[in-house]
Amino acid sequence: MKIKDIMSAPVFVVSPDENVARARNLMLRHKIGRLVIVENNKPIGMVTKKDIVKRLNQAEPQWRRRPIDDIPVRKVMTESLITIFPDATPRQLAELMTENNIGGLPVVNNKDEVIGIATKWDLIRYFSKLDLDMKVKDLQIDPALTVHRHHTISHIIHELQANSADRAIVLEDNDMPVGIITNSNLTFTEMRDKTGGLPQKEIKMTRKESAAGRKQNRYISEVPLVAEDIMSSPIINVNYDDLATYAAGLMIKKRINGLSVLGNGVKGILTGENIIKTILTM
Repeated sequence: MKIKDIMSAPVFVVSPDENVARARNLMLRHKIGRLVIVENNKPIGMVTKKDIVKRLNQAEPQWRRRPIDDIPVRKVMTESLITIFPDATPRQLAELMTENNIGGLPVVNNKDEVIGIATKWDLIRYFSKLDLDMKVKDLQIDPALTVHRHHTISHIIHELQANSADRAIVLEDNDMPVGIITNSNLTFTEMRDKTGGLPQKEIKMTRKESAAGRKQNRYISEVPLVAEDIMSSPIINVNYDDLATYAAGLMIKKRINGLSVLGNGVKGILTGENIIKTILTM
């Protein structure tokens, strides 16, 4: 099987001078995680959900204060573009993704024209259709980064960056998983406000004159958003003894890149990257 047999087409593209708001909206509308940046009909870069969150979070204050419809894609895109030819194999694609820590490559012809895009989703779909007896427990599963449902967005961003992770399982007080937070959640909520701060929510509160008194003094307080405000829920789980191909198929069906793995409690997170690394061993 060749890349031309598993790649996705057509490809959604933007120019480097279009704004981040348009790029984000395209990703949301078409449920995709990356866009190819094209200039003069040639691919010059890539922008992903992760790029938008990371670059704006690290941007200098004057950029943080600008609305996202004022920030050009050029500011957040990745310029070192790696491409692949349509006659390459899925294993070669997996090698390029693993070696360069990327989740997708434009597929180009001999004229350097973009004819498709090959992503981790294409490799996961390819893997899900293989005839294998491999179990989830046979894969290299990532340890689970966990946060509490009341942790703030700023705390979550810090934990993700400190642990070089792109997702976290949200736990209830009893340590049971209730949701998951990914770059997708952060991309559509973490955008800075005009002062460069993180978004907040309003809470209406009341006070009583005395313990038995009538409620009064109603007021609104602004507090930071927390994990339960932005997490994806309910969380989707697989078990240690499930078939690996079943787990891959579930990822494709639900369009999620992280499954909580349960055994005796939360054992870890099975991601598309784990499946790509498995393809390299086959």
